[in-house]
Amino acid sequence: MHEEGAGNSKQPARRSGIFRTKSVEQSMRDTDEPDTKLRKDLTSWDLTVFGVAVVIGAGIFTLTARTAGNVAGPSVSLAFVLAAVACGLAALCYAEFASTVPVAGSAYTFSYATFGEFIAWIIGWDLILEFALASSVVAKGWSLYLGEVLGSASPTIEIGSLNFDWGALLIVLIITALLATGTKLSSRVSFVITAIKVAVVLLVVVVGAFYIKTDNYSPYIPPSEPGSTGEGIHQSLFSFVTGAGGSTFGWYGLLAAASLVFFAFIGFDVVATTAEETKQPQKALPRGILGSLAIVTVLYVAVTLVLTGMVKYTELAGDSSTLATAFELNGLTWAKNIISFGALAGLTTVVMVLMLGQTRVLFAMSRDGLAPRGLARTGRRGTPVRITLLVGFVVAVLAAFFPIGTLEEMVNSGTLFAFVLVSIGVIVLRRTRPDLPRGFKVPLMPVIPILAVVACLWLMINLSVETWIRFLVWMAIGVAIYFLYSRRNAEKTIREREQSIAQAARE
Repeated sequence: MHEEGAGNSKQPARRSGIFRTKSVEQSMRDTDEPDTKLRKDLTSWDLTVFGVAVVIGAGIFTLTARTAGNVAGPSVSLAFVLAAVACGLAALCYAEFASTVPVAGSAYTFSYATFGEFIAWIIGWDLILEFALASSVVAKGWSLYLGEVLGSASPTIEIGSLNFDWGALLIVLIITALLATGTKLSSRVSFVITAIKVAVVLLVVVVGAFYIKTDNYSPYIPPSEPGSTGEGIHQSLFSFVTGAGGSTFGWYGLLAAASLVFFAFIGFDVVATTAEETKQPQKALPRGILGSLAIVTVLYVAVTLVLTGMVKYTELAGDSSTLATAFELNGLTWAKNIISFGALAGLTTVVMVLMLGQTRVLFAMSRDGLAPRGLARTGRRGTPVRITLLVGFVVAVLAAFFPIGTLEEMVNSGTLFAFVLVSIGVIVLRRTRPDLPRGFKVPLMPVIPILAVVACLWLMINLSVETWIRFLVWMAIGVAIYFLYSRRNAEKTIREREQSIAQAARE
């Protein structure tokens, strides 16, 4: 580990400013505090499993069919490739950052080291929204598939004017107990369930391949058709600003589809939040991040090729079409039950890994004093039990009682914002701290990070104006909390840490 020399000594001096940075060395030292120490249990294999577990979810069973039928036609497979390229650019930046700063917190920790405390708080607040809301949404999706598997029994009951979703509550409570027990146990459970859902996906691909009709691939990029992208705040920011009319299919439809299916990849960044619990993080983190992304890309493209080859894309139009639709149209009704079972298994691990990411980001923020520091204490098994229980409670309440609905898109805006900051941060840290040991380096610097920023910004402007408004309101709430509480509490934490270091030096 490097001493804090001339290249780093300037950073702690900016103690009173909101843009004070936290040195990489200090972040590394914090990982050794006995009361907030996480156990290093994870390998590159565990991280790859986590990445596949969180990305392969309901999207592969539902999003693929709707996007093919309504937006891109057979070219949805190319849309997945384009989205994977954009995601891969950001993944390279995450891999370098995670191998350089193997500390819990992912984009929050990376931002603290490069942009300073205020930006770190904003991105941490942003990630809280992303992971908590996504966990709740996916838990409700899990409950819907549970209803299909159970048949007549509904996982939702009415209590007065409220709909109580006991299915969503059940899965959140189980996941909370697993995460509190230990990250390694969570990884083992995740591996078993992930193996089941990948097997289901492979079965779908193999069986469906026998029913492919090559004529269904023509035209691969259907002619452009007039389409609606919504009006007012419901249209995309790009359409709102430029006044461009909406269209489906054609090249515009292909690019719009890439923006849409990008969100099927969301989650691989959660791998970076487990950096502090990883053995040999300099090697394991890049392998886990890039390996999981490569696996899910192959699976997504294979499924879309089979799907659009089994039926004409026009038969997948509408909001109710799923992967099962193609099998039903070919007389394979038995596949619906298998797909529902695979989706149920898939969503289980998605909830688990999203909640894991949420607890690790909040843990890092608590240790820095930007959230109540007492939450960062770890238990006998080396996990932040208090934070895990708090996150489990919040997610359970949201999933059990609140209809999430259109708030799902807020998850996407938060994720893309984090991708942009991480991509810029890699360039900044290369210039400010070239001395740091890096287990992985982004090639073609700074071209790759710049391309990642451009790709993510393009995807962001394709989100609706309504989503942007909600996102900005959430950010405004975060700014208020920072200036009313977090800033002063963080300053207190820094003073206490410096006093502790000075006292240790005297002794």
